[in-house]
Amino acid sequence: MLEWLERTYHYLSQLDMEQIQALLEKYSSLGPIPGIALPMVEALLPFLPLFIIVAGNASAYGLWLGFIYSWIGTVAGALLVFLAARRFGGRFSTYLSAKYPKAEHFFSWIERKGFTPLFLLYCFPFTPSFFVNIASGVSNVPKRIFVAAVVLGKGVMVFMMSFVGHDWQGFISHPWRLLVAAAGLFLLWLLGKKVEKRYQIQ
Repeated sequence: MLEWLERTYHYLSQLDMEQIQALLEKYSSLGPIPGIALPMVEALLPFLPLFIIVAGNASAYGLWLGFIYSWIGTVAGALLVFLAARRFGGRFSTYLSAKYPKAEHFFSWIERKGFTPLFLLYCFPFTPSFFVNIASGVSNVPKRIFVAAVVLGKGVMVFMMSFVGHDWQGFISHPWRLLVAAAGLFLLWLLGKKVEKRYQIQ
């Protein structure tokens, strides 16, 4: 059983664009369901390659439909994790406090500031969204604030990924576009790391 889990983990974590597209084509008869389900599952299994999934959706469904399906999936997955954390908050809080000594500071920060820090964190492609979802659920952040932040923040992040993914070959053939996109992602990564470093969200 353990060996099967290890093989499954290795396979899923190494998925590439072609495999995602093949998977979407295989289940194309289900309409938008695969395009929504894959990013939703990534919110529950954060080792999955979100960028590849979102880019694959944009390539398979087109920019706008791919973006919408990925957006719905990521928001739904984040909300599921948030609700689970809120339901079983005591256990999660104990775990986070032990693993991340500054977790309490992070909880206080998002409770004080509310929408803004959550929105910014969800805009960054490389912040640990799974942790942020759990921390938000454990904290006293109102559900409506969380939903607004995750819907808008994930919208920004997913659109950027979709924009690159729907024409990734064009980015390869025009290196300047790739450099601009890489610079933008790198800037977001740096900003996200500053927030992570301040509150040890790693």
